Amino acid sequence: MRKLTFITGAAVGFVLGARAGRGCYDRIAASARRVAENPAVRNSVETAAHNGREAAVRAGHAVADRAGDRLPGSLSQKLRSVQGRQNPLDDDWGSGAA
Repeated sequence: MRKLTFITGAAVGFVLGARAGRGCYDRIAASARRVAENPAVRNSVETAAHNGREAAVRAGHAVADRAGDRLPGSLSQKLRSVQGRQNPLDDDWGSGAA
């Protein structure tokens, strides 16, 4: 999702900047930076990311409960390792709650 958002933003910025010239591009970039640095936006992004991770954990538990042994071995092993953690949001992919 982050890659898609980044690519979309980069493409829109490039097209708008190329059509309007450097001055307009600089204003667009400055506006985008101000929005990204806004504490309310940052809090909203963090909240959305945290809620998404929690939903993923709940979905993982539901899949493990319902599908159980029918899942491929590597996926079953990953689900069991996540279920056994004190805080399932702390993962080894670098996307755990900070």
